[in-house]
Amino acid sequence: MHLMSTALNGLSHYPIVQAPMAGGASCPPLAAAVCEAGGLGFLAGGYKTADGMYQEIKRLRGLTRRPFGVNLFMPQTAYVEPAAVEAYRGQLAGEASWYDTSLADDDIVGTADDGYDAKLAILLEDPVPVVSFTFGCPSADVLTRLRAAGTLTVVTVTSVEEARTAQAAGADAVCVQGIEAGGHQGTHRDDPQADGTGVGLLALVAQVREAVALPIIAAGGLMRGSQIAAVLAAGADAAQLGTAFLACPESGAHPLHKKALTDPLFARTELTRAFSGRPARGLVNRFMREHGPYAPAAYPQVHHLTAGLRKAAAAAGDPQGMALWAGQGHRLTRALPAGELVEVLAAELAETQMRSV
Repeated sequence: MHLMSTALNGLSHYPIVQAPMAGGASCPPLAAAVCEAGGLGFLAGGYKTADGMYQEIKRLRGLTRRPFGVNLFMPQTAYVEPAAVEAYRGQLAGEASWYDTSLADDDIVGTADDGYDAKLAILLEDPVPVVSFTFGCPSADVLTRLRAAGTLTVVTVTSVEEARTAQAAGADAVCVQGIEAGGHQGTHRDDPQADGTGVGLLALVAQVREAVALPIIAAGGLMRGSQIAAVLAAGADAAQLGTAFLACPESGAHPLHKKALTDPLFARTELTRAFSGRPARGLVNRFMREHGPYAPAAYPQVHHLTAGLRKAAAAAGDPQGMALWAGQGHRLTRALPAGELVEVLAAELAETQMRSV
C-alpha cells in the first residue's frame, strides 16, 4: 500500500508531507512552495481564530492550485487544577518583570477551546483536500461528514492503541509520531506519568503497520531522504517533516528560532511543559531549564499564560525565553528554499532506494 497512490491519490508527487507547525511557521508561502514542488503542504489551524484560519486557506489557494492540508487541535476536556496554574503564574512573575510585560489575565488563561467547532464548520462548508487532527481523535460523525464533503482525514497517533481508535472511528490515515518529533507530542491523553516514555519512530511505525489497515504518515526527527526511505521500508506510506522546513526562507518561524537550530549554544532537545502545559520537544534554553520542572499538565492554560512572555522575549532578541520547538535531528537543518528542499529530499530518497535494490 502506498499512501500517495491510494488514500491520498493525486495529492502529491512525492511521499513528502510538510508538517503543520502551529505558531506561524507553517504559513501559506511555505505550504504553497512545498505543494508546487510535489510535496503535500499543510497549514496549522491551532492557536488561530476561525477567521484567521480561513484567511490563511484563502491566501494559500491564491498561491497554488495543488492540494493541501489543514490541521486542527482537538479540544481538551481533562480537568485542570486552577491552583496549579496559579502557582505557575507565581513562578513566572520574575519573567514578566524581566521582559517588562504582563502575564495573561485569568479570563484568557481559563479558556480551553480555540474555536474548534467554528473551524470545523468552515472546513465542512468550504472543504479542503485534507484535514488532520492532533491531541485526540474526532468522533465518527465528524470524520463521516468530512468524507462526505470530499475531505480525507488523518489522525495523529503516538501508540498502537491510538491508531486502533482512529481506525475504528473511520479515519482515512494516521500520522504516526515518534518520540523524536519536534513540537507537541500528539498523544490523545496527556498523562504526566508517561512523559518522555514514547516510542521511537521506526519501532512505532512497524507496530502500527501490523495493528491497523490504514495508510501511515511517519513523523519524528526526519531530515534526510535516506531517513524517509527507512520509514517507508518500515511500513510507512509517506513521511512528514517539520523541523526540516523550519529554516526555509518561506517559513514563518522567527529568525532567532531558525538560527538556533544549528547554533552550538543549543546542543540538544528535551520534552517540556514549560511553554504550553503539554509535552513538546524543543531546544533546551534557560526558560526550559528554570521552569520546565514546575510547569503543570495544563494545556492550553499554560500556553495562554506564557504567550506574552514568549512574544516579549522574541521582541527583545532573546532566544533564551522563546519556545524553540525542534526535533532531535535539528542539527541537520538545511536553509534551502522549500521547493528546492523537497527536490533534494526526493533525490536522496530515490538514490537510497536505488542502492537498496
